[in-house]
Amino acid sequence: MKTHPHRWLSRGAQSDAHAAYLKKIRSQEIAVTVTRLAILLAFVVGWEWGANAGWLDPFLFSSPSRISETFIQMTIQAGLLTDIGITLSETVLGFILGTAAGTALATLIWYSPFLSRVLDPYLVVLNSMPKVALGPLFIVTIGSGFGSILAMAVAITIIITTLVMYSSFQSVGSEYRQLARSFGATRRQIFTRIIFPASIPDLIAALKVNVGLAWVGVIVGEFLVAKAGLGYLIIYGFQVFNLTLVMMSLVVVALTATAMYKAVSHLEKRLLRHRQLD
Repeated sequence: MKTHPHRWLSRGAQSDAHAAYLKKIRSQEIAVTVTRLAILLAFVVGWEWGANAGWLDPFLFSSPSRISETFIQMTIQAGLLTDIGITLSETVLGFILGTAAGTALATLIWYSPFLSRVLDPYLVVLNSMPKVALGPLFIVTIGSGFGSILAMAVAITIIITTLVMYSSFQSVGSEYRQLARSFGATRRQIFTRIIFPASIPDLIAALKVNVGLAWVGVIVGEFLVAKAGLGYLIIYGFQVFNLTLVMMSLVVVALTATAMYKAVSHLEKRLLRHRQLD
């Protein structure tokens, strides 16, 4: 029995039309992935070639080969994995706390229209403020250490989460709420069974945004006070004019942040699939 080489593209199809649709979608996904990898490979090759040919100043821009050598050397000799672990733990914790606190605050505001009217202008002002400028304030009030770094990550993520989730709660159609009330549903039941489930896509969107914001908060915090972590390595590299160390740290930050983003995207797919099954 022969197996068609592209049969896996239509795996799980329930009909010929469904198989054609799955083939189209999966072929597009493959094309996107291959194109992304090709662009990345072209960038890395061009960077390496430009540095070796003298088109790029190797002192300022380093090169992929030097960055790889530095990564291997620091992983073996200088405990790079420890620095990655420190920054990653700070980022994940700040990400979780900021998102959870922002969602809780949005829920509290939704429950109380009076509180919503009181806090609305303050939230707008806080959102417009440059959160990075709060770093010195956190250092003075909390101290130079883990707490101030965590506070930076939470401060950057909590406001945007609050605004996104409150707007999402408010956007749920009033006809659904009125229908639930006609059946005797309490405000708590309306929120838990209608409002919040309908806002899951916006929560996922907030999570995706907060991945980047949490990394910004932690790296800036480490710039100011840390004696370990990727942010510290970046600042230290600038201080000793080791720009290869700086570039290597930036590459590690980018790769780790991408891994976090992919984890959130995977969570999104699982949640949306669960909603479809329901």
